[in-house]
This record gives sequence, C-alpha cells and structure tokens, in this order.
Amino acid sequence: MSADRFVVPCVALALAVICSVSHAEISGNYLETRTCQVYTGPCFANAEVGLAGKSAVMAWNIHEGEHNGVDLSGLNVVVALNTSNTLGFQGINGAGKMKSIIIVDDKAKGPRRTALIDFAKSHAGKAGNAVVRIHDAPISMSLDEYELRGKLKAGKMVQVETRKARRDDCICSNESAYYPPLAEVQDFAAGITTIGEFKARGLGIRWSTPESRSAYLATFTY
Repeated sequence: MSADRFVVPCVALALAVICSVSHAEISGNYLETRTCQVYTGPCFANAEVGLAGKSAVMAWNIHEGEHNGVDLSGLNVVVALNTSNTLGFQGINGAGKMKSIIIVDDKAKGPRRTALIDFAKSHAGKAGNAVVRIHDAPISMSLDEYELRGKLKAGKMVQVETRKARRDDCICSNESAYYPPLAEVQDFAAGITTIGEFKARGLGIRWSTPESRSAYLATFTY
C-alpha cells in the first residue's frame, strides 16, 4: 500500500487548520501515540491484542478558544494512561482498569491552569476520571499537516516525534488506520512514531516505541 493514500487526509487536515472556524469554542491540533500499531492490518493487530497497546499518550495543542470561560489559547496539555486491556476498537471505554496522569503546560497559572486541567479531563474520556497525578512542565508541540511530522516534548517526561508512512512501512499491503483515535477529533491521519518515550511518575511504567506505526495526528474543535 502506497503512502500516497495519506495525501487526501493530510489536505483535509491542513484545510481544517488553516480555515479557522470562527464560531468554535476551542480548537487546535491533537497528537497521539500508543504502545501498539494503529496503522496496520488485521493479522498484526490480532497478534497484539491482550499483549500490547495498553498505554498511550494524548496531547492537545490549543490554538484558540475558551474552556469554562477561560482563554486557553497557546497552551498545551498531555494525558498519559495505562490500562489493563489493549486500547482497541472500543478505545478508552473498553480499556478495563486504568490509571492516568496529566502534564500541564507550565505557562498556565491560576485560573488558566485549573481550566486546562478540566479541559484535559473533559476530553480524555474515562481517563479523565482516573487521574492519579498532575505534573507541571514546559510543553512544546508542533504539527506539519502535509508531512505528518509531529513533535511533542513535555519536560523530561514525554518525547514524541512522528513522520508520514513510507512504502517500506507497509508489510502486508492491507494496512489502514485500524483503531480509531482515543479522543474526539475531526480530520485525522495515521503516521509513524519515530520517537515515543514516556518516563513520568504516576503510572508505574515507562515505555519507548521507536519506529512504530502507532501515531495519530488530527485537528479538534469542541
């Protein structure tokens, strides 16, 4: 399967970012990586069920908008989670027992910090009700919609870099965006996680997933 199949979703993703929706309450970019393959075929996915894919990082880069009446423009927030089940077709709702942490942009102070934490809890599904620790850290996040190049760094706790899939990333020629993204998003496309590292306290686990077909890049509008 050619990586050309990414062209259409990439264009849609780019247009969604460029054409700001004026009536939207809050909008921006979203980046996700998991400890299983999401751009894959059924045979590979079935081999990982129950064994891998029980951990994930979800990150929001807020371009503009408010949450609970507080302006969160320019802020980032990260939710990391570890579950007892593979994060598959049912996503977070079918993940079983769960623990999560929130990493808050250290630029957010006072009411902005409170609103940013509530934003993360509100849009992380069941993970928002399973928070065991909140960290504050400098967070930088960027996304190139055309090349599916994403970068995320949250202090020394999380580092993610992604790229577009190439022809040699296709193994069975039946790859697709197999599992849906964990968060509610609009336009999205799957890509390759070239660096995926998590080593924050709270979940009792660390992981690294280099060169894995495990990333989603998207836009959100809530």
